[in-house]
Parts: sequence; C-alpha cells; structure tokens
Amino acid sequence: MSQKAHCIDAGLRHQIDRAVATTCAWLLASLLVANSTAAQTGKLAAEKQARIENAISKFMTESQTPGVSAAVVQDGELVWSAGFGMADLENSVPATSNTLYRLGSISKPLTATAAMALWEHGRLDLDSPVQKYCPAFPQKPWPVTTRQLLGNLGGIRSYNVPEQPYSVSQSDPEVGNTRHFDNGIEGGLKFFANDPLVAQPGTHFNYSTHGYTVAGCAIEGACGQKYADAVREMVLIPAGMLQARPDERFAIVPFRTRFYSKDQSGAVMNAEFLDASYKVPGGGWLSSAPDMARFEAAIMNNRLLKRPTRDTMWTQPMPSDGLGRLAYGLGWQFGAVEDVKIVGHGGSQQGTSTMIWMAPDARAGVVVLTNSDSSNAPRLAIQLLRIVLGFPEHEHSEVAVDPKVFDGYVGIWQLGDFKVTIAREGDRLSAQIRDQKYSLSPESVREHVLKGTDAHLVLSVDRNGRPEITFRESGIDAYLNLVK
Repeated sequence: MSQKAHCIDAGLRHQIDRAVATTCAWLLASLLVANSTAAQTGKLAAEKQARIENAISKFMTESQTPGVSAAVVQDGELVWSAGFGMADLENSVPATSNTLYRLGSISKPLTATAAMALWEHGRLDLDSPVQKYCPAFPQKPWPVTTRQLLGNLGGIRSYNVPEQPYSVSQSDPEVGNTRHFDNGIEGGLKFFANDPLVAQPGTHFNYSTHGYTVAGCAIEGACGQKYADAVREMVLIPAGMLQARPDERFAIVPFRTRFYSKDQSGAVMNAEFLDASYKVPGGGWLSSAPDMARFEAAIMNNRLLKRPTRDTMWTQPMPSDGLGRLAYGLGWQFGAVEDVKIVGHGGSQQGTSTMIWMAPDARAGVVVLTNSDSSNAPRLAIQLLRIVLGFPEHEHSEVAVDPKVFDGYVGIWQLGDFKVTIAREGDRLSAQIRDQKYSLSPESVREHVLKGTDAHLVLSVDRNGRPEITFRESGIDAYLNLVK
C-alpha cells in the first residue's frame, strides 16, 4: 500500500507497530485460555466481583438469556471480564470472555472515533459537504456534513418500520436484510441514498443507522482505504482490539456466538436471519467484552484521540427546531447515575442486546454483551456500573412534593414516535406510555420514578424558565418535547 493511502502519519504508525507487537502477544495468550469462562487481572475487589456475578446470574434467570459476556474497567484499565451461560445451545458451547457478539449500534462509536481521528489529522473536514469525500451520495436541497451525520442531524431517514420486534421488522428488507454485499458501503447506499431528506440538516434529531453508512463512505474517501481497514488502523490496533471485526456471515469467525430470540410464548428460539454487510458503520461489527473494555480504556486514556478532540466528540450538537432528542454527541449517548455523568452506547438487532457505559471522571466503565434480542443489556449494564462505582443497590424512597411543582408539566411529551402523556391526579402525576399507565412516585422534587420500572422522569426548566422533561431509563437520557 502506498504511503498516500495510509490514514495516519509515520510517527503515529510507529506507535501502532509497537501496539501490534504487544497485542499479538496478548492474542496468543488468550487463545490458550479460550475455553475458560473468565479472564481477570486480580484488580477487581472480590466483593464487587461477587456482586457483579450475582447480578448477571439474576439477570440471566429472569430474562432467559442464553449467553452473556461482561467486562469492567477501573482506573482506566481492563481489570475483569467473564462469560456466562451458553454461546451455542445446540452444541453446548459455553460463553467465555472471548466470545464475539454482534455489537449492533455500538458500531457507531467505533465509526465516530475513526472519523474524529481523521479530523484531528487534518484528513476529514467535518463541516464540508459530505460529497467531497463520498461522491456516491447524491446532492440534496441542502448540504449534509459528516458532523451532522455523526450527530444524527443529517436528515437521513431511518428504517421504514420499527426495529423491534424483529418478527415485524423482517418485513422491511433494510432491517431484515438477507443479501450479502462484498462492498457494503456501496450496497448500503442503494437502500436510501436517492430518498428525500426527512428534515433540513441541522434542524432535527433523527436517529439513523443509514446516516452512518454515509459517514463510513466519507471515511473511505478521506483516507483512501476501505472503511473496515481504516477503523482497524485508527481504532482497533491502537486500542489493542484484535478480536473485533465486521460481522461477515461467510467467514469462519473463531468464538462467534449463535444468535437467539424468543417466540410469542417466551421460549428461546434462533433469531431471525440478518446479513449486516450493508450497515457495518452503524450496526455491523462483532466484538468481545474485553475488546470493548480496551476500547473504553483507550478512549479514557486519550490513546485514540487527543483530549480536545474527544471533548468535541462528546459535545452535544443542538438541533435548531428544539424538538425531542436523545442526549447524543458525535456517535455517543449520554446519561447519568447518581448525578455522575456517563457516556456510552447501546445496541440491539437480531440475536443481540448490548451496552457499554463509561464514567470518564471516575475512569471506570462496564461492557455487557448478550446473544439475545429479547434481553435488556442496558438495564444490566447500569446495575454493573453502580457496583463498579461503589454505589449501593438502588432503593426507591418516596418523598413528599408540593403539587405546585407539577405546574407546566401536564400534557403530551414526545420524542419521534415515543409519546408520554403526563396527567395530574390529585397530588400526584401519572404517565401514559402507549397502552400502559404508570403512577409517578417522586424520589426528589426533580426525579419521579415510573412505578414498576427503572425509568425516571426528570423535571427541570430551561434557561428561559420553560418546563423540560428528561426521560431516563437504564442511565440513558432522552429530552422530550411538549407538543400539546
């Protein structure tokens, strides 16, 4: 490959060569213990490990999840990882710390980090029209930039049907794709590139895996490499991630799990078929739990990006329409636990539910990967993060609140197709979500729990004194817009 084709300069390449030598030694060692269910450094306190293992065991029993792999980062280092249950029920193959799972949308932070590395090295202008790097994406009535694509503000549409349940989503060939594309960027663009934008770029938050296909195309154009090769060079190798790879269904992939779901009776079954070759940048990577923990550690230790670049990636762009949106930066979701700010991403697709969380100020993080799309990895991940941060198990305690606090919050609040109807019932509030009604129980003046769930509504006011509601579930924040 010519020097021109490389995404990064020679000095950084020398650092990567050293990383390769180190990680190759790790890989050889890991292969020798591949059948082990745990890999650890002894730095995780026994009490925390016991609490984590108990939480995972309870989660698997309640959710009937066949296999789970998890990992923990403390003080900016991978300190523990383990596998639980089965990676393959039919052949009685146990899940281990090296089992590879579909990441789903956790693929987006990998793509965003690669794009930001190119920006940092002057190879990709985040604010130029994306056609400068991806001429295959047609011109639209307004310019579309890579920054907008990474922040889900590019106006690119999403799937035609809800991504879940997958039994319904299979009717959309974009969600249940069965075709294989040797050139996934080119094939993926054909699904949506000629469609009109759903909004003027920069004005409206619209979560879109398709938008990340365009961002992947921009990465290819900016550095002259195939998307996956660019991510491998700029992200995987420097972070020591030698297991992560695209979900290639024809390849023989060591340690890849089988993928599961549930039927209408709740029985475990094989998941619907998916060929993810058309959406690798936004939802088509495989990885292991320790590899994703290495990714977290590399991000927190500024080994992949300089701190100012990371801060830019973790800054939330604001859509100009002021409507509902996820708490989202450039490829990363935001939330909180016990007022500690956290950053990460979740993923869900056929045969998987995944979540990674970091508390950067505490230099801590967790990874949860499962092989069932009927599981709730975000719920388990926030439990594990609480343990790692030393927080006790959350116990709801209701407090008395002056009903005047509720003034201004009654009405219909919305984010995309998600609606919450808030009503006043005497001295309390209730929330109607679809056909389910929940009583709201205040834990403080601001935070109200939807009884029977781990979801909170956080009541606040904006800088103009107008009421705001943040919907917080499993640590993930979404800002709702009052529409009626």
